[in-house]
Amino acid sequence: MPVLNSIAALSEEMKTWRRHLHGMPEINFDCHKTAAFVVDRLKDFGITEIEEGIATSGVIAVIEGQGAGPTIGLRADMDALPMEEMTGLDYASAVPGAMHACGHDGHTVMLLGAAKYLAQTRNFSGRVVLVFQPAEEAGGGAGVMVDEGVLDRFGIDQIYGLHNAPGTKVGQFYTRPGPIMAAVDTFEITLTGKGGHGAYPQECVDPVVAAASIVQALQTIVSRNHDGRKELVVTVTQIHSGTAENVTPETAYLNGTIRSFDPEVRTMVQSRMRNIVAGQAASFGVRADLEIETGYPATVNDAVCTTFAAEIAAEVSSVDMDVPAEMGAEDFAYFLEKRPGAYLFVGNGDSAGLHHPEYDFNDDAAAFGATFFARLVERAQPIEVV
Repeated sequence: MPVLNSIAALSEEMKTWRRHLHGMPEINFDCHKTAAFVVDRLKDFGITEIEEGIATSGVIAVIEGQGAGPTIGLRADMDALPMEEMTGLDYASAVPGAMHACGHDGHTVMLLGAAKYLAQTRNFSGRVVLVFQPAEEAGGGAGVMVDEGVLDRFGIDQIYGLHNAPGTKVGQFYTRPGPIMAAVDTFEITLTGKGGHGAYPQECVDPVVAAASIVQALQTIVSRNHDGRKELVVTVTQIHSGTAENVTPETAYLNGTIRSFDPEVRTMVQSRMRNIVAGQAASFGVRADLEIETGYPATVNDAVCTTFAAEIAAEVSSVDMDVPAEMGAEDFAYFLEKRPGAYLFVGNGDSAGLHHPEYDFNDDAAAFGATFFARLVERAQPIEVV
């Protein structure tokens, strides 16, 4: 069964919604205008149980089915990225320094399309809880929603989410059981030595040399301290120091990211990093201040829910379950820590990559995502025939 006819008929309307949202991107928890647009559409669909202001600007809406049954959650993220758009599109961002470069405008519209269909047909039992979430890119809006009790208050038994995938044929899905996206941690290292004239290094304590040695030593965590059969990335992404060619600076700054899946590996990396930084700093006579910020946990799909979701995806288009886990991170992980569910990707076609200034969500993908959500509900919670 391909795209549902009634959802295909919504394609132009969904495109209009999506392009409107694309032009008004909002960042982090400040998704109030986007949320207001979502609420207006939900009310247009006849949905009356709506709660606003969750996690600052999140929206929860409930659609009642026919008869008693469980409650399924469907989630879309709403926030954009703090970057300038370079697409040149006539509906490009009208907000300087903000852009929908990850397709959350499209994710929002896919869930709105499914909501309209489900509100009209109600061909399911139990309830559907629509979760429109802010701050996926930064801030962990999903975690805030969990902390505010949405899973318990709305009785969500299982939960599902979708993300678009550039480079995959439009409408094709992929997913995998178990870990699908990595945990992410961030580290910052500030080294303090003794500055002075670059011509007299013997009178200085050089933090630049210490920084270079620390960068090299950190690479041994992956190559020498961990099991190569388990995925791990430790990447230094920033080094800042100095102001002139003849001045030995007083300080140096390093920054980077850690990506992992196994909690034991995550703990090991942090322990080894502390030891390495302290040891290297001592050997060069500099002071080192290391901060490690624990970020999103790994996104781990429930095996049963993933198999079921893949069956639905195969009915809508096609699905590939033989894919490796990705080193990117996703705060949908917070929902999956508390409830069974699954996270899937749907093809965006031959577009620019995510977080690229020329990226744009492919409107043709919206009907596939909306159909997937709708059929998932109908299959997961069929109406009991008496």
